[in-house]
Amino acid sequence: MRGYKEEGTTTTPFDMVMLNDLDRYHLVIDAVDRVPGLADRGAHLRQEMLDSRMRARAYTREVGDDLPEVRHWVWPFE
Repeated sequence: MRGYKEEGTTTTPFDMVMLNDLDRYHLVIDAVDRVPGLADRGAHLRQEMLDSRMRARAYTREVGDDLPEVRHWVWPFE
């Protein structure tokens, strides 16, 4: 179960989601860690998600906005 963590700063919407470990990358990492037998097969994906989180955080700190791939993402099943 995840919940809100006060960090005392103003940031982007997606960065707030990341600060609370509710982002898409962290959810994939949780799945890889928790699904029996997936840790070995999903190690590469898990590392890719960690790298994506770091890249998104760095971009936000540098540019002051979310990554374009995050900011412009829309649900594809409408």
